[in-house]
Amino acid sequence: MTTTNPVQQSRPRRLTRIARVFGIVVVILLLLTAVSALANASITTSEKTSLTPYGQRVSVDAGALNVYRNGGSGPTMVLLSGFGTPAPAIDFAPLIRKLDAFNVIVVEGFGYGYSDLDVANRTIENITSELHQVLTKLQVNEPVILVGHSVGGLYARYYANAYPKDVSAIVGIDPMVATTSSLKVGAPSTVEGIQAGTGLFRLVTTIAPDLIQPPGTAYTPDDRRRTAAMTKWNYGNVSISDEWSRIGANSTQANAHPFAADLPVLEILSSESVKAMPEWLPNHEAELKGVATHQLEVLEGSHYLHWTQSPALARIISKFVAANVAN
Repeated sequence: MTTTNPVQQSRPRRLTRIARVFGIVVVILLLLTAVSALANASITTSEKTSLTPYGQRVSVDAGALNVYRNGGSGPTMVLLSGFGTPAPAIDFAPLIRKLDAFNVIVVEGFGYGYSDLDVANRTIENITSELHQVLTKLQVNEPVILVGHSVGGLYARYYANAYPKDVSAIVGIDPMVATTSSLKVGAPSTVEGIQAGTGLFRLVTTIAPDLIQPPGTAYTPDDRRRTAAMTKWNYGNVSISDEWSRIGANSTQANAHPFAADLPVLEILSSESVKAMPEWLPNHEAELKGVATHQLEVLEGSHYLHWTQSPALARIISKFVAANVAN
């Protein structure tokens, strides 16, 4: 007579129960994710309805870019944001308010602000060509002062080499230094897009709003409301992911084109960046060696100097332009 071991009989039942529980957990998680995604989409739609878009949309070859202008009548100054800045015109707002003696233009690239978010091929050639198309359509006929924050400084440098007659000076706000690494393009990340689409990013930043808000007192309540909303809308979009995958290749391309010797260049570095990266200051000094008219300043603050140091930035920039750029 064959007897069955009770332990052997209970093992399949236990495995079946575990599998059933696991399946229920997976279904619950999928349902919660679906509910979160739907809620996120609904809130986003509501936010976009309640917030009036700023600026104007300008069509270029690849889509539509958003442009903000302060309406000033002085020399034209074009502001280029750092990587991933969700709403450049809002991010630069404290600085723009201090640069009222200039005709300030903020061109929001693909993936930024109210520009299209689904345009790939974010090569430095395309980014600078699109900027040139916008300024041409805006009928900006005089040479401009390019002000680039972080990677925006890299694009300003490349633009000045591609269109030398269209640039009167470059200002870098803790700008990225062009270095040669590789022309190889990485794979765009999809993780951030999933976090945004499922509502996870919205949930985290709603619980901890300071994660996405600039410090200090320079931003108005409306600035902060727009920053919070547009960070959630634009996080992890196709254009931003593609641009990040090309950072190394774009830097390599820019490094092949040094600053022109006769182009005035002002670079204002963050004290925190200088302290955190020992090579930061020497690398900027090295790239300015061949420039006849240049100025290098270190200002107390973080990488986003315009968050807390806009009055000082405006004074330094205005003084440099007055001394070195012909009206």
